[in-house]
Amino acid sequence: MESSADYSSRAHAATGRDVRALTVLGLETSCDETAASVVRLHPSEMGGRAEVLSSVVHSQIDDHAAYGGVVPEIAARSHVEMIAEVTRRAMAEVDMGYDGLDGIAATAGPGLVGGVMVGLSFGKAAALARGLPLVAVNHLEGHAVSARLGAEVAYPFLLLLVSGGHCQLLEVRGIGDMSRIGATIDDAAGEAFDKIAKALGLGYPGGPALERLAAQGDGSKIDLPRALLGRKDCDFSFSGLKTAAFRIAQTCETDQDKADLADAVQNAIARQLSDRSERALAAYAETHDHRLFVVAGGVAANKTIRATLEATAAKHGFDFLAPPMAYCTDNAAMIALAGAERLALGLTSDIDVVARPRWPLDEARALADPSHKPGRKGAKA
Repeated sequence: MESSADYSSRAHAATGRDVRALTVLGLETSCDETAASVVRLHPSEMGGRAEVLSSVVHSQIDDHAAYGGVVPEIAARSHVEMIAEVTRRAMAEVDMGYDGLDGIAATAGPGLVGGVMVGLSFGKAAALARGLPLVAVNHLEGHAVSARLGAEVAYPFLLLLVSGGHCQLLEVRGIGDMSRIGATIDDAAGEAFDKIAKALGLGYPGGPALERLAAQGDGSKIDLPRALLGRKDCDFSFSGLKTAAFRIAQTCETDQDKADLADAVQNAIARQLSDRSERALAAYAETHDHRLFVVAGGVAANKTIRATLEATAAKHGFDFLAPPMAYCTDNAAMIALAGAERLALGLTSDIDVVARPRWPLDEARALADPSHKPGRKGAKA
């Protein structure tokens, strides 16, 4: 089983919080986007504002479209080919040399480990060559702080992280200080979107295509299962919905049938996210005066889901915040920001840090009470 040790140490930094503005290069290669970004984090005395100086993302959609999903080997090869050029462009956009940086942050997991190794290795090489601190960042922690790229957000807050590979509710007290409240026990919401879209013949990436098709449909006449009704926890399950929708997709005869099913699926996913989040909101409100509900991850870009969750938050007296659309899906600005926040606390990584295919945000909870059975690589979430 993987070690649960934190990837950060204080070996490279002075004690106490760094009160300077920190400028960090972030690198992201966990799946099918090669991304680099330069972000400047202003000190708390100036509001702790995050300023995105550049953000370059190379998408591999065309490379994987023929296969209907991400092929890990193709993804890793593309990262190797693109990482240097993408980084050069991100640095050129701010007209800044490496001597203008305070550190380099790179995704170290979780994700497709071949791709993660590319960005992390490039980050190590750059940090060594330029004598800069390296910060190994948990990709999910990047998503957790991504709303701070569009607004000044104070900790703590309740977070729904919902993407193609992850669906979980977390209490976020600060960088490196997050507790899992609930998680999917099987599939993630984004995975359900993609697999059902594929069953409908919508191609890749499936989530945005299904959202466009749903706008033309009326799913009110299609009855889809509601998972985990009556359970008193905040966990999610989308496998039953995925199976039911796949079977109905085989019976669709017209484009309108497909549009109706797409609308029904989108509403069903939004409803479950809302229902389970509602339980977490009610529990969170009992112990917190600062009531902010943040929704992050690729699925947060879905307008129906965003509107549904915003209404749910308002119902319970919570402010609602989601990242700007450009920072919902995978990007390096969120990695740079998470790295800058860690650097401000004096948390850096050793050069021998390794890539991790699995890396839960709340490792203690994941090991003690895994939402998925642990395998050779440890608990998934």
